[in-house]
Amino acid sequence: MKKSTKFGIVAAIAAMVAAPLVPSAASAAPSPTGLAHGVGAHHGVGHGAQPHATPTKSGPTSIAYVEVNNDQLSNVGRYTLANGANAFDVAIIFAANINWDGTKAVLYNNENVQRTLDDAATQIRPLQAKGIKVSLSILGNHQGAGIANFPTQAAAEDFAAQVSATVAEYGLDGVDLDDEYSDYGTNGTPQPNQQSIGWLISALRADMPGKTISFYDIGPASSALASSSSAIGSQLDYAWNPYYGTYSAPSIPGLGKDRLSAAAVDIQNTSQSTAVSLAQRTKADGYGVFMTYNLPDGDVSPYVSSLTQVLYGQAASYH
Repeated sequence: MKKSTKFGIVAAIAAMVAAPLVPSAASAAPSPTGLAHGVGAHHGVGHGAQPHATPTKSGPTSIAYVEVNNDQLSNVGRYTLANGANAFDVAIIFAANINWDGTKAVLYNNENVQRTLDDAATQIRPLQAKGIKVSLSILGNHQGAGIANFPTQAAAEDFAAQVSATVAEYGLDGVDLDDEYSDYGTNGTPQPNQQSIGWLISALRADMPGKTISFYDIGPASSALASSSSAIGSQLDYAWNPYYGTYSAPSIPGLGKDRLSAAAVDIQNTSQSTAVSLAQRTKADGYGVFMTYNLPDGDVSPYVSSLTQVLYGQAASYH
């Protein structure tokens, strides 16, 4: 999002290397195809009536990141399948930041993120009423603080407490962890370590039982998780490939393919034909998640529908 956006240069699918460009302190340009973030429902029931069945669908959990610097989160709820089920299952506010106050990591919302949270009645609650979960993405802000360099378990727990307090205050359903734009070492901050991300995930899970914790699989935290114990990975709900227009599943012990997205689609930059191909591979390979980014304002139902036809066997409409 503008507070930061997904870029990151892609080499080969198996050995992709992100080379994030440097967006402004709380902003970045939209990511082109093949790049990571950043450069580089209820019905009324009458007397004696039976409740109406909630429309359902069968297929992968569908993720929609929204760059709230540019677009409205509420737009996620306007896409429905032919039977009335939601086209998207999880909406992610992209994104809040991790700032450094000189002594510790602090959670920071730019004005657009804060406006979205403050406008929960129109931006968040309508989605949740439809059964769509709403998470807050958090990532670095070029100040040296990030999810991969908490020097102690206590430091990770302090930041987790800030995150869980925000989730509770605004009635969110969870958090998404993204290890970009931290610029580790800046302002005298420590370099990444192997324990930091595990400490954070465990603290978040303890603070937010029942809430969603997802991971955008990039950065030093990704490398640490790949070699971590299954006890850490099993505390995550989802993880996904961060390189748009490509297909490569994260490898995190304890996290099965039913909770992974090998596909990564930037709705505004990944060609429709590529996106459809990624959806087809997702179904064929049995992955349980399909991640999209950059859902814009306005009607892009032809693009979305091309994906839902593959994923759920139903067209999507916008209303």
